[in-house]
Amino acid sequence: MPSSSSVTEARRALGRRLRRLREDKGLTTRELARRCGWHESKCSRIENGRAPASPETIETWARVCDAQDQIDELVEAARGIKGMYIEWREMEAAGLKHAQDSVRLLWERTRTFKAYAQNLIPGPLQTTAYTRAVLEGIRDRRGVRDDVEAALAVRAERQAVLDDPERSFDIVLEEAALYRRVGPPELMAEQLWRLLQVAASPNVRLGVIPRDADRHLMLPVEDFWIFDGRQAGVELVSAYLTVTQPHEVKLYNSDFERLDHLAVHGGPVIQLMGSVLTSYN
Repeated sequence: MPSSSSVTEARRALGRRLRRLREDKGLTTRELARRCGWHESKCSRIENGRAPASPETIETWARVCDAQDQIDELVEAARGIKGMYIEWREMEAAGLKHAQDSVRLLWERTRTFKAYAQNLIPGPLQTTAYTRAVLEGIRDRRGVRDDVEAALAVRAERQAVLDDPERSFDIVLEEAALYRRVGPPELMAEQLWRLLQVAASPNVRLGVIPRDADRHLMLPVEDFWIFDGRQAGVELVSAYLTVTQPHEVKLYNSDFERLDHLAVHGGPVIQLMGSVLTSYN
């Protein structure tokens, strides 16, 4: 599972690219530092992934190495590293509403959504009662500010994207997520009825992976979203991971296709959820 070590590895990869620029120019770290006006240790820390490289640092480094054509790409990589791993305690320090607001712009500009969930029903598909139970659990478990009602209002605004015919949603759930209770049976029954309603929307394609599916090629993984095929958001135990590097996003797209292939759709989904509903009645 990805963790804070992902940031370190990403920094090391960027450092290797910067080292190649220096070596291609025939410079030592001491000479590069002298030309840039830095201490030599700064170059060493960046090249070994022990320190982040700011956009300004990258631009100066590349210009000294006569690699101006690579500045934009390197800066974009550095920015991706900075925002790729945010601990929940940092994201939620100002409350749950702030955490919900932090992804508002991403949701507003996205047109094609893909989501996989093995643990919980994805946010836009949740009923108010289900969302409240989830947020109250987060509040109590992580000891954050009690602004659940304000966070619920933000979530309700986000759900409006489901009504936009120009947006499409491709969602795959593990069958276990339908049984995983976050409240009393009546709350779960209401949530399943909500799923049935959403599944009838023309811009929503809902799939469920049966519990008896053959998983030898694709095991369950962490819950994730893919936005316009170019960015993935992954919920970890300790943090929220944003994946923007093309080769990594490609892996999430590929795994989503495999998971979707395991899922049933259409009529079989309705039958499956109907059987789950009987367990709550």
